[in-house]
Amino acid sequence: MVNDTDGRTRPSSRRKFLLAGGAVTLAGLAGCSGGSGESGDAGAGLDGGDGSDGSDGSDGSDGGDGGEPGDPMLADDSEFEFSDPNWEENNYLLTAVAENDYFQGSKQDLENMRNRDIEEIAHGEPVQELPDDESEWVDPDPLIFVDKPGESGQAQFQETIQPLMDRIEEATGRSVKWQPVDSNAASVEALRSGRAHFGSVSTGTAGFAVNLGGAVPFTADVSPTGQFGYRLLAITRADEDDIQSVEDFARGDVNVAHSEPASNSGHQAPSALFDQYFDVTPDEDYEVDFSGGHDQTGRGIAVGDYDAGPICSTCLDDLIQANDDMSYDDFKVVWGSNPFPPGPLVHRYNLHPDLVEGIKEATIGTDWTGTDYAEQTGEAEFVPIDFKRVYHDIMVIQRYNDVEYESGSL
Repeated sequence: MVNDTDGRTRPSSRRKFLLAGGAVTLAGLAGCSGGSGESGDAGAGLDGGDGSDGSDGSDGSDGGDGGEPGDPMLADDSEFEFSDPNWEENNYLLTAVAENDYFQGSKQDLENMRNRDIEEIAHGEPVQELPDDESEWVDPDPLIFVDKPGESGQAQFQETIQPLMDRIEEATGRSVKWQPVDSNAASVEALRSGRAHFGSVSTGTAGFAVNLGGAVPFTADVSPTGQFGYRLLAITRADEDDIQSVEDFARGDVNVAHSEPASNSGHQAPSALFDQYFDVTPDEDYEVDFSGGHDQTGRGIAVGDYDAGPICSTCLDDLIQANDDMSYDDFKVVWGSNPFPPGPLVHRYNLHPDLVEGIKEATIGTDWTGTDYAEQTGEAEFVPIDFKRVYHDIMVIQRYNDVEYESGSL
């Protein structure tokens, strides 16, 4: 089958595309010309699914002229354009991504996701409604907040998240206990069992939390600079001159790391997007080596345990910021997607509505701009979301990958 998403011929996908209109959605995620950030069009069915500008790459162009002799596609950092990096023809050192603040999308991108017309959830079940029978409502004290597993050893310490916990205590009149976990599966299980009442889950885990854990995603965060979410970056080491495209991941001598099965940017999104736009199917064209997390992927590539892999952009940024022995110049980016939504805050579907109202007041109703909390977490404000609309792209990707919402898939 040939997918024609924008008037140009695309590689044939090995899977039957399962959702009408899904190819358009994937095109909107593919890091294409006229893309995210300043243009504000991410996730809305953009032109150019593979990052091209209409060219099929056969004109003999070798990309930027400022790179190392061994990689003719390595462009100079100064040539990077936020609205169109032109991944079809260019590689860049991660320095260019950092200098151009390309790790995240814009608030307008999130607004576009919030406002699009989606009638039905793309995969799995819709969020559960509050039961009519009040005897089924839970009214706990303390409230248990389950945090998603951290990167960089532990990205969020209790003292970092404590101002938010304090604000929730004030708004709900209940004590709040912060509960860290070491895996996405543990987050979902805590919500499913009722041992946690609300919390934070990763983007790729959101569908599992809804379908297995009775979670209701209700808000997502925006940074102090008005940015949100993250991108999928396909990276290698800066000195890997022979790896110039995702297509090179399929070579037999390239060891490719993915983070973990349920991760969106670490496995689910590349499994769909690499297949759809590069005709490279993980687990078919190359053996997937699960590293165990984005940090492990980044570290493994840096030291040579792996040659390349997909990674969450903000996770890689955090990893480098936290380690003096790592530098943006250590990595090369051969492709980047348009932005994905961040992991949402969720509450259990049967949590007492008065408590839900208080939690929303403390999050959506509080401006954290200029506070230590905003500086340390990157969360300046929380905006209300509808799971069906904002996480539509994630559900399309998981449907494309035949994901089943079972605990064994986490």
